[in-house]
Amino acid sequence: HGKFKYTVTTTKSNLSVAKDDTLVVNGHRILCVKAQRNPADLPWGKLGVEYVIESTGLFTAKTAAEGHLRGGARKVIISAPASGGAKTLVMGVNHHEYNPSEHHVVSNASCTTNCLAPIVHVLVKEGFGVQTGLMTTIHSYTATQKTVDGVSLKDWRGGRAAAVNIIPSTTG
Repeated sequence: HGKFKYTVTTTKSNLSVAKDDTLVVNGHRILCVKAQRNPADLPWGKLGVEYVIESTGLFTAKTAAEGHLRGGARKVIISAPASGGAKTLVMGVNHHEYNPSEHHVVSNASCTTNCLAPIVHVLVKEGFGVQTGLMTTIHSYTATQKTVDGVSLKDWRGGRAAAVNIIPSTTG
């Protein structure tokens, strides 16, 4: 399996020290943002944050994600499929449709869409087309899956321990 390039130690280091709401790493002060139920309460403007990547899964509706704008952010990128009219952009497919003066909240679609859309885009663009398609995604397990065997109300297979079972499921 190889060797480590440097000696690995388990002694405490004084290189990183937390003070109040600040994390100090090698002398650099990093202000820590506390969790808020309402993204509008986050101090993005005060911190000079331009772009927020919304990856909580809680604010995937455009109006909910706009709370980050009210908190002072200039743009929001939702890292999941969005609802409510947020522009969905996939690099290599329709990223050129981005209009910075109009699109303040955008969606980056899903990981499955980012895998499939470029392939379909090329097939259509090159004139081959697609009449029927079927795709199987092998996906890492997610927070909604169980880490140990248990009951799943949706599907008996979903009750299996995700780390040691390949479980057919829907996505998105």
